[in-house]
Amino acid sequence: MRLNIIQQRQLWWKISSALAAISILAMIGSWLTLGSPVRLGLDFAGGTLLQLERDCSNPTVCATPLEAGAIRSILDEQDLGSSSVQVVGDAQQAMTIRARSLNVEERTQLEASLNSAFGPFDIQKSKIDTVGPAIGERLLVAGLLSLVISFLGIVIYLTLRFQLDYAVLAMVALFHDVFITVGSFSILGLVMHLEVDSLFLVALLTITGFSVNDTVVIYDRIRETLQLHPDRSIQAIVDDAVNQTLTRSINTTLTVMLPLFSIFFLGGETLKTFALALIIGFALGAYSSIFVASSLLSWWRERRQPPASLGDMVTPQEALEP
Repeated sequence: MRLNIIQQRQLWWKISSALAAISILAMIGSWLTLGSPVRLGLDFAGGTLLQLERDCSNPTVCATPLEAGAIRSILDEQDLGSSSVQVVGDAQQAMTIRARSLNVEERTQLEASLNSAFGPFDIQKSKIDTVGPAIGERLLVAGLLSLVISFLGIVIYLTLRFQLDYAVLAMVALFHDVFITVGSFSILGLVMHLEVDSLFLVALLTITGFSVNDTVVIYDRIRETLQLHPDRSIQAIVDDAVNQTLTRSINTTLTVMLPLFSIFFLGGETLKTFALALIIGFALGAYSSIFVASSLLSWWRERRQPPASLGDMVTPQEALEP
């Protein structure tokens, strides 16, 4: 199979533009609804998180599933009506409540009310966390700063190893991956109430490394071919470079995806968001490296390079050859 990347580059750019537009709309909707581009978890927003699961050793306790409406009525009685409530678990015997920061007395009273209405709860599987808003804000700022520093480091590295235009276009593709990943979580936050925590920023940092690594492999092959055949057209060189590295890119992505899917479907609840972010980001990274970064480089170099001679152009017969 041979891909004609340059011939169909308008298609790749339209797909990326559509995904970016959907991400922008989702972030705007999230900002208007939640006050942030994504639904922030306890790590960033601060507050108290209660994760309570029924003790089903007594069958009568778990005879009926929990209902979010009934839980909210208890919260309303405690003046916590603005709290977020989720019923989780396959049998719907566990609940997750995110409320404002509660002191010891308020927390004890809430636990007692919930235990009286829905308990008893399994102490081993229950968890209560409290994070102050100042700490959450510091975590968010530190995470975003580390993301910006990683972007700058990648630009410097690619500029030194290649050229400035390689670095800038690789960053465009990298921003494409991170931006659409964040946009995907904006949609999930609005539709499924999925929150992002500090592991989400770790996932974004991991995505930047994976994405730029794939791009570097393709750019390195383009640079080698340009040095060997400087008279060839940039379109032909880019198409050849992508097709020569295509198997490697696909195999690398699939190899990484397999354990991520295992973590997502079989791992604990705390790792599901992390694994999902990596799955989305790695898929976007493979796509952008193959279709976006390479086609952008070809387009940019065409503007600086005189038109290729007829002998340098790839004929339709040559494009169909394996």
